[in-house]
Amino acid sequence: MTLPAPIETYFTAEAPQEGPRFAAAFAPEAIVHDEGKSHRGPAEIEAWWKAAKAKYRHRAEPLEVTEARGKTVVRARVSGHFPGSPAMLTFTFGLSGDRITDLRIGG
Repeated sequence: MTLPAPIETYFTAEAPQEGPRFAAAFAPEAIVHDEGKSHRGPAEIEAWWKAAKAKYRHRAEPLEVTEARGKTVVRARVSGHFPGSPAMLTFTFGLSGDRITDLRIGG
């Protein structure tokens, strides 16, 4: 499966050491919606990602990629230290050029 470069970075960056590479995949005005909260801009998104990685120690394995309404939708198996692990989650990415502009993560 071939993922667009910024989405590949999203799934392969290692926390916390690759935080700058992870943050660089996001556009300056990017927004992430996860667990009922919104995170705006690369710095805030990087902080959210590092905190989630530390809390859940999770890995996401992309299994399927589709396009829907101008978005790139990735279904992934997420496993880690949380109830219900592993879980199938949907990652809906908006892209502009080589950057992620928005991301919504859901079950």
